[in-house]
Amino acid sequence: MKHSVQFSDAVHLLAYIAIFHDSNRLSSTDIAASIQTNPSNVRKIMRQLRDADLIETTNGIPKPCLVKDPHDISFFDIYQSLGHAQLFQIDTNTESKCIIGGNIQDVLSDEYLLLQQVVEEKMKQISLDHVLKKISQAELAKNPMNQNFVSEFL
Repeated sequence: MKHSVQFSDAVHLLAYIAIFHDSNRLSSTDIAASIQTNPSNVRKIMRQLRDADLIETTNGIPKPCLVKDPHDISFFDIYQSLGHAQLFQIDTNTESKCIIGGNIQDVLSDEYLLLQQVVEEKMKQISLDHVLKKISQAELAKNPMNQNFVSEFL
């Protein structure tokens, strides 16, 4: 089982809340089973998403809900909610007397900054709604009987 908060876990959790919003399958245990993590990790992710005003939760009531329309929740919003500062981390534990180890941090920092900016701009263009549509299409192709869960996202 996974224990660290990952971006994909947060997207998974938001998609789960959106699709099962009218069901009794919204406990942290149910969500954890889908993500393949533990309920305390789900609650941690939910706290971060709640603090970022992406979801609402009520203590003791397993009924989290999205605060915004899925179309208005971007990958960038989700990424920021997790508190990750940089997508690319420079390894500072290198041998400074080595040709590569002594120069790689400076060289990579410029490249990583450029990549960070490009990826963040792209993340702003991808919405949770986009993911929900793709999930819905894939699920209907596999199991048409689940149309009642996914039809609103098609």
